Order: sequence, then C-alpha cells, then structure tokens
Amino acid sequence: MGFAGRPLAVGLLFGLMALLLGGCAGPMTVSSQVNSAGSWPTGRAPGHYVFERLPSQAERPDVQERLEAAAAPVLAAHGFVKVDALAQADVTVQLNGRISFERNARYYDPFWGPMYGAYGTYGTWGWWGRGGGFGASMAYEPPWVRIQVDLLIRDRQGEHQVLYETHAYTERYGNGDNRLYPYLFEAALKDFPLQAVSPRTVVVPIPDDVP
Repeated sequence: MGFAGRPLAVGLLFGLMALLLGGCAGPMTVSSQVNSAGSWPTGRAPGHYVFERLPSQAERPDVQERLEAAAAPVLAAHGFVKVDALAQADVTVQLNGRISFERNARYYDPFWGPMYGAYGTYGTWGWWGRGGGFGASMAYEPPWVRIQVDLLIRDRQGEHQVLYETHAYTERYGNGDNRLYPYLFEAALKDFPLQAVSPRTVVVPIPDDVP
C-alpha cells in the first residue's frame, strides 16, 4: 500500500483491533520495510569508519548527531569501530532520516453527520475533493506517518565505491517519533553484509525498559 491516500477506514479498523486486543499484552515491536543493495567483498571485515555529512546535513548538526547516535550502536554490533580521523577509517557511513506526514480531513455536517477522506484530503497539491456544506465543521484524523532511515557505506580505497546501501521505513497512524530511529537502523542492517530479499519485512523488538 502506497504512502498517499490512506483510507480512513484503515485507521478505524486499527482502533477497533486495539480495543479488542487491549487485554492481550505482549512485547512492543517495530515492523519495517527494508531494501538493501551492495557488493560487500566476501571475507572483508567491517573495519573502522567515520560518519560522512553532506554540506546540507552539516548545516543541521543537531539532526545528524541524533541520527549518528541512533546508528552507532547498531554499527558496533556488526563489528564496525568508530574513529575520529578520516585517515584512520576504512569506510565512511552516510546517514539520512526523515519523518513524513499525511493528514486526512473529516467534516461534520449538521444534517448528514461525519464525512471522511475523499471530502477533504490534504496532500502535496493542497486540498482536493468536496468541502463541507453549510454549517459544516472540520476536524483532523490522526496523521498517517512514515518514518524512514537511509544508510550508505562507502569504501575509502580506490574510487570510494558504494559497498552497501540500505533503507528502512515504518508507517502508522499517530505522531512521528525519532526515538524509533535506532530500531529502524537495526532493521536496515539486520542482514548485513547480505542484500537478502528486497523489499522485505523486518520486525525488531523494543526493550521493555524503553519509555
């Protein structure tokens, strides 16, 4: 299912399921869609790395620091060792993260009652569809959110070729939360250095002690 045009009925269905399953406590998880590609050399150890920032990313160091803090433990778990000097690094790691929102409008007509979705959806090109009638009021459903991370590993030897590229995203109704970045990076690198099947679903548990 694409990002645009999520039927509001899906959100209502999720809400109903949450009510029905509320008594069935279980571990929290993050389900992500992962795409990986690359040609990591057979037998090559992960080695030392430094984070690489594009000029536009260098202008927002707070954002990149948050991403790097989320990715560093995952890289370490796969055998990578962070160094401060570029000359000491075998590879560079470039990160990106973004949170996208899509809102669905909901109109309340005093005669017809609530009207959903097609009567007012906000997208890239603005409002489309029919607005509310005389005396109608409008409210927003919780937005549909996509949280995505991207990770690129580039060799420092030769022509700095890309050795591994991976992307992971999760979608849901609610708020964007950058606290999910570590779990998305974990999903993105789960099969490193293999490409595995892409796209694929990767489920990562969230520890019980995480707020």
